[in-house]
Amino acid sequence: MTDWSKRLKQIDDYRWLIPKSYKSGMRTDGLVYATERMMEAITHDEALEQVANVAFLPGIQGKSMAMPDIHWGYGFPIGGVAATSVDDGVVSPGGVGFDINCGVRMLRTDLTIEEVQPKIRDLVDQLFRDVPAGVGSEGRIRVNEAELAQVMKKGARWMVEHGIGWNDDLEATEQGGCIPGATPEFVSNEAVKRGRPQLGTLGSGNHFLEIQVVDEIYDDAAAATFGIFGPGQITVMIHTGSRGFGHQVCDDSLEVMQGAVKRYNIDIPDRQLACAPVNSREGKEYMGAMACAANYAWANRQAIAHWVREAFERIMGAGAHKLGLRQIYDVAHNIAKIEEHEVDGKTMSLCVHRKGATRAFGPGNPDIPAAYRKVGQPVLVPGDMGRYSFLLVGTDQAMRQTFGSTCHGAGRLMSRHAAMKRASGQDVQRDLEAKGIIVRAQSRGTLPEEASYAYKDVSDVVDAVHGAGISRKVAKMRPLGVAKG
Repeated sequence: MTDWSKRLKQIDDYRWLIPKSYKSGMRTDGLVYATERMMEAITHDEALEQVANVAFLPGIQGKSMAMPDIHWGYGFPIGGVAATSVDDGVVSPGGVGFDINCGVRMLRTDLTIEEVQPKIRDLVDQLFRDVPAGVGSEGRIRVNEAELAQVMKKGARWMVEHGIGWNDDLEATEQGGCIPGATPEFVSNEAVKRGRPQLGTLGSGNHFLEIQVVDEIYDDAAAATFGIFGPGQITVMIHTGSRGFGHQVCDDSLEVMQGAVKRYNIDIPDRQLACAPVNSREGKEYMGAMACAANYAWANRQAIAHWVREAFERIMGAGAHKLGLRQIYDVAHNIAKIEEHEVDGKTMSLCVHRKGATRAFGPGNPDIPAAYRKVGQPVLVPGDMGRYSFLLVGTDQAMRQTFGSTCHGAGRLMSRHAAMKRASGQDVQRDLEAKGIIVRAQSRGTLPEEASYAYKDVSDVVDAVHGAGISRKVAKMRPLGVAKG
């Protein structure tokens, strides 16, 4: 394993450089956002090697970057960001991941902890009943192939058109909940087969539904703009993606991309970075299929948010509008998008890969909802189920340094297997309830996979991106109740 103490160059308290001289063939430097203390854990796996490998990609612009929640992934590290030129660069499915458009949606309410705490167990039970979760779970929404094709094209809008959610939700969703260019013809029959029954499901692993309470506010003006009025306020966070549909889209692309590497004579140090020119047939077909999966994920979170509102209505005895269950934002953190960014003083069209990284556009950007444009884009950063999550805001510095990107969560410290060996599900559930956190899961035996000890402390991650200036802290929330697959 590489002795990174001799390879890394510390730029400041929050940034570390992997010089392109580290490996022959690197087209640019690697840049990692982390504190010195966090770097000790980061160097324990191959994630930094992956940052260096990503720097080999043809057409890469700026640096190969990683956020402080970095850990080892497929091809790209999780927490990786790379932008390639649309004209002469490539798109790599490893820079998106298998759970295409895994992302987070956050709702605010007018409720306070005093009103919700006596009913928290009933609320979590209702959410667990209303939102299908777990491996292989099937949703409440039944679609035929023609309808699924429309979901692929329209994303969250398809749900709203069918009475599932509010029009306002679309305005408060990245890209309006729909990437253009989705092409169902590029999606395999196997992906369709897997996707049809899973629409409107939470899934398993680190996906969750969480009722939270605001613990601390750091930026009063931004918080007020986003609808956060103070400590004690109840919020809801939804974390899930494109389920088996997106996984199959990624899987289907990998064999094609291996062929493209040979066809276009692309030199990469790791076959998991298989890629194709953005404007090639293979590149366009992947982007068209990936957009279908991304739109599916936005539709999926739209349905779940609708059922969250219904659950609150049943338990709290009032309508969702009266309860103030308005969406703050929905943002992707596993995606590749065509965006315009400034590189060396020139505006370029780039394919920005964010894998375990969140878009964090700064104030004034026209892609931000008009209501938020003065302060910047909301950034949603979930932590583990035993500690806290954060609401951040994007910055101009992120636009200059990271193509408008920041962290996406806590980042794993332990593999799922190692975490499972450390404690039983009963122990984890007991520990959570001792903290006043009610948890419901399809299998209690898998709870140790998601225990706090398996993750970095998300406050360390958030402090690093805040200190680096690529996003700013707005509010911290802690969990009251969690529903998991």
